[in-house]
Amino acid sequence: MSPQLPAPGRGHDRAAVTGRIGRPLLFLDVDGTLLPYGGATLPSAPQGWNDWQRLSNPQLAKLDRRHGPRLLALQCDLVWATAWMHDANEVIAPLLGLPQLPVAELPEAPDEDQPDVLHWKTQALVQAAAGRSFAWVDDEITDLDRAWVSAHHPRQALLHRVDSLVGLTSADFAALVDWLQNSTAGA
Repeated sequence: MSPQLPAPGRGHDRAAVTGRIGRPLLFLDVDGTLLPYGGATLPSAPQGWNDWQRLSNPQLAKLDRRHGPRLLALQCDLVWATAWMHDANEVIAPLLGLPQLPVAELPEAPDEDQPDVLHWKTQALVQAAAGRSFAWVDDEITDLDRAWVSAHHPRQALLHRVDSLVGLTSADFAALVDWLQNSTAGA
């Protein structure tokens, strides 16, 4: 089983779980980010999402296998930030050639996203960052999330929204590289 970022206040050493304390974190979403939705028939019931997170999901053929090496080359510590939770290490990581990654402790995903409400991951990711600079790539980030993180996180943060139909692109990677270079230089 992969390591899980401890919840705040549990007395665990976060640096030991997530890598070097000086490096920024990169919180990775799966659905719509690494796994594009383009052309997919999305599940409409909870059991459908359980099946979605299995190797039998035909949408997995749309994973870009080049993303694994590109993610590993980034100057940051990778952390899953996805409703897949530990299933991301069992299904997604091997397909991309990634090692077992830490998994951010997240609240239960809502059945439906509510407009004009803070994303269900936002507060948990700020807590998981534990004061470290971080980037978060997700297809559901809004300006409300950016404003909340800016007001509640003491370090630099990039909340980068990805087009869910195509997932991560070269332009998204370029934005991450640029931010990481500037973030590391300012640390």
